[in-house]
Amino acid sequence: MLMLKRIIQLIIILSFPINSVFAADIPIIVIAPSKKAQSVSTVGTSVAVFDETFFKNSNELFLGDALATNSTSINFFQNGGQGQTSAVQLRGLPKRYSTVYIDGVKMSDPASPSNDFNFNHILTSQIARVEILKGNQSSVYGSGAIGGTINITTKKGEPGFQKNIQYNHASHGTNNLSLSFSGADENDNFRIGLERFHTNGMSAMTHNDEKDRYRNNTIVANYAHKFSEKIKFESNLRVAETYSQYDKELDTASADHSEELDALQSSSNISLIYEPNSQFINKLTLANTYIERIAAETPNSGNIAQDNYYGTRYGFIYSGNYNFNLDNSVVFGFEREEDKMGYNKDMAGRIDDHAYVTSTYFDYQSRVTNNIYATFGSRFDEHKHAGNEDSHRATLAYLFDDKSTKLKSSYGTGFRFPSLYELNWLNSFNSSMKAETSESFDLGIEKSFSNLGLSIDASYFNIKYNDTIEGWKGTGTWESYNFPGVVESQGLELVSKWKKSDKLNFDLNYTYTSTYDGAEQDDPDKNHAYTMAQMVRVPRNIINLATNIKIPGYKNLDLTLNTKWSDEARDYGNGNRTYQDEGLDDYLVNDLSIKYNLWNTYNLFFDINNILDEKYETVRDYSQMDRSFNFGIRRVY
Repeated sequence: MLMLKRIIQLIIILSFPINSVFAADIPIIVIAPSKKAQSVSTVGTSVAVFDETFFKNSNELFLGDALATNSTSINFFQNGGQGQTSAVQLRGLPKRYSTVYIDGVKMSDPASPSNDFNFNHILTSQIARVEILKGNQSSVYGSGAIGGTINITTKKGEPGFQKNIQYNHASHGTNNLSLSFSGADENDNFRIGLERFHTNGMSAMTHNDEKDRYRNNTIVANYAHKFSEKIKFESNLRVAETYSQYDKELDTASADHSEELDALQSSSNISLIYEPNSQFINKLTLANTYIERIAAETPNSGNIAQDNYYGTRYGFIYSGNYNFNLDNSVVFGFEREEDKMGYNKDMAGRIDDHAYVTSTYFDYQSRVTNNIYATFGSRFDEHKHAGNEDSHRATLAYLFDDKSTKLKSSYGTGFRFPSLYELNWLNSFNSSMKAETSESFDLGIEKSFSNLGLSIDASYFNIKYNDTIEGWKGTGTWESYNFPGVVESQGLELVSKWKKSDKLNFDLNYTYTSTYDGAEQDDPDKNHAYTMAQMVRVPRNIINLATNIKIPGYKNLDLTLNTKWSDEARDYGNGNRTYQDEGLDDYLVNDLSIKYNLWNTYNLFFDINNILDEKYETVRDYSQMDRSFNFGIRRVY
C-alpha cells in the first residue's frame, strides 16, 4: 500500500498543467494493445515500443540483449554466452507468463515444459519493430499472456529495389553477416533477409574453461500483393537453423562437457484481407509454428542416447475491425489452434499428444469524452483437456487538453492452460489439471516538459495468480499438479528521457519488483525448506542508464555509454544442490558504443562490452560475457 500511495502522490504532483507538448508532433502508432492501429496517447495499457530507428542505432546482435537494457520490467537471463538458452521475464513473472508473436504467429513451444519460448535464436538485423504490452493481456492474446505480450515485426520491402549488408566481427571468434534484398511498388512488396552468425564462444558454465560454440543460419522472407482496393494478400516466413554446445553438469570427474544441441525454429503465415468499405476490415490467417530440438549429451563417447523434442502449432484465425465512427470501434475474432508435441527422452519411451483451443474475443474502444479513451474486452476459450476459461480487460486513458500529460490505468484477468508436457508428466496423463488464473492492475502517468526536453513515464503494477502448475517430487515420484498458493508480483516502473542539448541525451529507466512465490511458501506438503520467498532470478531493483554524446566538431561521430545495475536475486542451486536456495550477487556492467557515419552511406561502429570485465551471473553457475569487442559496418538505408 505504501508503494501505491507514493505513485498516487507522484501522479498528483505531475498532473498540474504545464504549457508543453509531447516530444514528437507526429503520434506514435501502435497495433499490439487491441490488434488495430491507434495512437499511443490513447492507450491505457503500459506499452514499450522499439521501432526501426532503435534497431538501426543498436549494435546488439541478439534481441534479448537489445531489450534488456532499454525498458522497464524486462528481466533477461541466459545460461551462458551468446546462443545459450535465454528468457525474458515481464513484471517479475516466469517466462511462461509472457506470450511471444513474430509477424502475428504465436511462438510458444508446444514441446517445452511450460509451453514457453526461448529468446536465444532471434537476431536483431531482421527486426523492424517490437511492441511489449505489460500486464494481463489474455482477453486479446489468450492463454499465457498474464505478465504481458511481446509482439515482434520483421522488416518489410522498401520502394524501388534495395540491397543491404551488415558485417560484424567480435571477440571469441564471433562473425555475423547479414544480407537483404527488398522492393516495393503500388501493388507488391517483398523482402528476403539472410543471416549467418557463428561464434567459438566461451564456457557456458563457470566451472570450466572449454569453449561452447554456437551457429545460427536464419532466413526471413515476406511477400504482399494488393489485388484491388478491397482485397490484399500477405505472407511471412522465418526459419532459424541452429547448433550449440552447452554444459549440463558441474565440473565433476564424470563431466566431459561435450553436450550438443541441434534446433530448428520456424514460423509462417498467409493472410487474406478484405475491406468492403472504409469502416470494416476482415482478415483471415493460416499460421504455423514448428520447433525441433535434438540434444545429445555425450556424442563423443559413443553414447547415442538423445533427447528428441518437436512441437508444432496450426492456427486458423479470423479477425475483424469495425469502425462505427471516428470515436468508437470494435475488434473481434475467432481462433482455432491445435498444438502437437512429441518427445523421446533418453530412448526410454516416446510421448505424443495434441490438444486444441477454440477462442472467440472482442475488444471495444471508445472516446468517451474529448479527453477520455476507454476499452473493454472479453475472451472465451475452450481447451480440449482443461475445459473453459474466460478473461476480461478494461483500460482507461485521460489525456489533458495541453497534450503533455496522460493518466492511464488497466485491470485484467488472465489464465494459462496446462501445457501438453505438464498434462503428460512422465507418461502419466493428469486429467484433473486445470488452468492457472490471474488478475492484474496498474496505474500510471506519462508527462512531458518540452521546455526542459524531459519526458517521464511512471507506473505501479500488481499481478496475482493462483492454481500454479508445478512439477514436484511427492511420494517418491515426480508429479505435476496445481499448487494451492498465490503468487504475487508488484512494483514500480519509471522511464525518463532527457535531451539536455543536441549534443547530450540521457535515457534512464528503473524497475522495483517485489515478488512472493506462494506456490512454494504456501504449500503444506512441500518437502524442501526455502529461506527466501521471492521469485527466482528476479532482482528487486534494476537501473539502466544510456548516455549519448555527439562529439563537438565531429558531427558524424557519437558515443553511447550503457550502464546497468542489477540488484541481488534468488536462484536455485545446480547439480547436487538442486532446489536449495542460493543467491545471485548484484552487478554493474558498462558498455561503450562508438559510431561514425561515412559518406552518409555507411555506419562504422566499435563496441566495448563489459568494459570493467565484471564477473557476474544471471543464472547460478552459468557464465556471462566477459570484456569483449565488436566492430562492423552497415549500409545506411
